[in-house]
Amino acid sequence: MKKLIKTSLLFLTIISCSTKSPSLGVFENHSDIGKVKHAGNVVYNESDDSYTISGGGTNMWYANDELHYVWKKMSGDVSIAADINFVSKGGDPHRKACLIIRQSLDSSAAYADAAVHGDGLTSIQYREKLGGNTSEVQSNISAPKRVRLEKEGDYISMSVSFNDGVLKSSGGTFKLPFKEPFYVGLGVCSHNNDTIEKAVFSNVIIEKLDPKPDSLKTVESTLETIPISSFDRRVVFHTRNHIEAPNWTPDGKTLIYNSNGLLYKIPAEGGIPELIPTDFAKKINNDHGISPDGKTIVISDGTETGSSTIYTLPIEGGTPKKVTTLTPSYWHGWSPDGETLAYCASRNGNYDIYTIPVGGGKETRLTTAEGLDDGPDYSPDGKYIYFNSERTGTMQIWRMKVDGSNEEQITTDDLNDWFAHPSPDGKYIAYITFEKDVPAGLHPPNKDVMLRLMNLETKEIRVMAKLFGGQGTINVPSWSPDSSRLAFVSYRLK
Repeated sequence: MKKLIKTSLLFLTIISCSTKSPSLGVFENHSDIGKVKHAGNVVYNESDDSYTISGGGTNMWYANDELHYVWKKMSGDVSIAADINFVSKGGDPHRKACLIIRQSLDSSAAYADAAVHGDGLTSIQYREKLGGNTSEVQSNISAPKRVRLEKEGDYISMSVSFNDGVLKSSGGTFKLPFKEPFYVGLGVCSHNNDTIEKAVFSNVIIEKLDPKPDSLKTVESTLETIPISSFDRRVVFHTRNHIEAPNWTPDGKTLIYNSNGLLYKIPAEGGIPELIPTDFAKKINNDHGISPDGKTIVISDGTETGSSTIYTLPIEGGTPKKVTTLTPSYWHGWSPDGETLAYCASRNGNYDIYTIPVGGGKETRLTTAEGLDDGPDYSPDGKYIYFNSERTGTMQIWRMKVDGSNEEQITTDDLNDWFAHPSPDGKYIAYITFEKDVPAGLHPPNKDVMLRLMNLETKEIRVMAKLFGGQGTINVPSWSPDSSRLAFVSYRLK
């Protein structure tokens, strides 16, 4: 059962041993963080159980924060929630009123916050380590009435509500381990060191959370995009349904994903999902994609045969046309000239890479190594096919010429790398990485994973995001056509 801490006068008497000053309600202390020009302050009003916080500071971003912070030390799984309102209208659109978990009071400490900005922008911001740069998961919800920040295990999430008072996840969890104890509290940054901004936090509730067995949890899914210029994530759509494997249409306007055996499309900037009619195909898995000219969808479906079979159909929907006669076959790549499909298939007990003409016909086997070869995707110049293989003992990224010759290993770490997708401009590959405890030949759901980006010229590898995901996150090509962003799905067990 959750141990509820509400900042009421009665409860202050009960927990007075944990507070240093009755004037701070449930909190222990308050302080300026960073080199603020004007000292901040907090006024706790017992009559309406609210905190009015005055704060200055240039920003909470990059490797340094400046703000006024009201806090208490805590350990374990916790959440903090509050109604948030700025006292004055106008002001800097980037001013922030936040719920904050910090590792320390150092201005460059690791932290996570749920921030409501002056213009209504609402996001989770975080710094993974002391002195690191701040990252962001920007919600598609603006100016909520109530916000909750939650730490469950090593994962941080945010929920919001409006006038109905029902808190709903905003999507976009991320992994950030905190050492115990850590600080939990409220903060205000004016985003202008010459001024002070005030925000009122009311109905503040801090909860100590008891762990819930995974078997009692249900999955939530968040469709997101991430720009390779900043790695600041953007929520497109959040749902309590299980969704997988986004594709980006060549015109950049739409994302297509699968859920419960069906295909859906949604505007790339967010909106209402719309079902794509697929006639008899009701068991579509997460291996689907779009032709280079944007006119055709390819799917992998098990309705007719009970085993994954590749079909094509018009982009607007229709009756699927069978491509492969042998099963199981899982599509992964479409040649840039639009003529050939690449896929993973099991033949005689071994999974390898195959190609076949779009219209069907004889399939060609490209790989022959023992073990699993999977995830073929074409380079934009049509010269190479990238794929993942466990032939060295761990799952690594490889590439070969389109006829299967000249196989070469691209990644060489001791982790398990899957589903390499070349960017449309040919400069990068994006892929998903599983930890060592996951067997090389498996890509299960609900795991700690990383989205990683390799510069193909310099071979530099950067981590774009650490998240809860795996199967369904980026199984298929999901680059924006201008190579600036990647679409993916993250998950949460709640």
